[in-house]
Amino acid sequence: MAKLVLEQAVAAEWVDQVFEEHRQRQYPRELLFSTIIELMSLVSLGLRPSLHAAARQMEDLPVSLAALYDKVSRTEPALLRALVTGSAQRLAPTIQELGCSAILPGWQLRVVDGNHLPSSEKRLGALRRERGAARPGFSVVVYDPDLDQVVDLQPCEDAYASERVSVLPLLEKATAGQLWMADRLYCTLPVMEACEDAGASFIIREQSKHPRLLKESDWQEPVPVATGSVREQTIEVKGGRQWRRVELNLQNPTESGDTTLSFWSNLPDTISAEQIADLYRRRWSIEGMFQRLESVLDSEIETLGNPKAALLGFASAVLAYNVLSVLKRSVEQAHCQTQPEGWEASIFHLTVQVRSGYEGMQIALPPEHLSLPIPAGGLAQYLLTLARNVQPKAVAKSKRGPKVLKSKEWLEGKAVNAHVSTDRVLKAAKVKRP
Repeated sequence: MAKLVLEQAVAAEWVDQVFEEHRQRQYPRELLFSTIIELMSLVSLGLRPSLHAAARQMEDLPVSLAALYDKVSRTEPALLRALVTGSAQRLAPTIQELGCSAILPGWQLRVVDGNHLPSSEKRLGALRRERGAARPGFSVVVYDPDLDQVVDLQPCEDAYASERVSVLPLLEKATAGQLWMADRLYCTLPVMEACEDAGASFIIREQSKHPRLLKESDWQEPVPVATGSVREQTIEVKGGRQWRRVELNLQNPTESGDTTLSFWSNLPDTISAEQIADLYRRRWSIEGMFQRLESVLDSEIETLGNPKAALLGFASAVLAYNVLSVLKRSVEQAHCQTQPEGWEASIFHLTVQVRSGYEGMQIALPPEHLSLPIPAGGLAQYLLTLARNVQPKAVAKSKRGPKVLKSKEWLEGKAVNAHVSTDRVLKAAKVKRP
């Protein structure tokens, strides 16, 4: 199933065609760009521990390892964006045929957030004398929670660049009928104006230093909701633009200690203030997606210190996530009738299944049988047929219990770096060990 969806999302011929259309300084010779994507996909899915190991085990690699790394370190960011957007468009018909429901009927949700790559190992000669951490860059990601797909990505090599500026090229593709949601970092006039000029709507959390307000109407009567109360008013900013300002007063403060959350939006009045406050909660879906990228897939390869190579590794993990998301939806649809309500498949356990079976398939099956043709009925129906052979218990998602509150008081450096014996602590607390 994973191989079928991979061939649909990033077919070799299509990847090389995208390379030809979007390349700037690079050119193909012996090494095709589709080969690089194939190797990086193996690393992102955890099927190979590193790019070096994946290349060593590839029988027909046409170039040396030095040439491979040289090619990877020159991958252009515009090419990565074209791959992510194109693969999401190629998978969208299959997802819609499998079945998906809209969170807000009649609207396409777009959740925006930035993902900064962690510091890399200082393998590059220019970094070896630097004392500070080496940050290879970041990406601004557009996530569709209805499809559970990353639909756009803007990579940036400079880790000190502004996310607010990097999001503007993404908003050039905004269209009417889309609802863009973002955190307070993006509460700036250029971002909101670009969204409205494109005909799209937005919900953005207000920051403390928000754009200057020219006029404010009186607050409407607060409406009680499950988490507190909601009220709204009309605001006017520079340029005569009038938007809605929604304030959510919480009964219980957030982890940051906030008791009041404010949102700016240009949604029509048919969408109530209560719906706006509830929709903003969907913004956290992208945080869960980033967490799955980091924990399930190798999206942060610390050995790739070159910014272009590190961003290629992250984009490959995004492509792998989109593939696993289709597998998750296929398994859920195939077993929805036999499983209890609320049953959900786990991307983590699906990845474990793929990793455990990959090597065996490589050894047991001849190369001509590894490329499976898609039947005339379509990819979606074929995936459902295969997904019925998956044991639901083996891939079921474990429900997490309530969070345990942890103390966040200030500690001295000596206390932070100290260590204790777990055995002695458990005995002192008189807790029976399993």
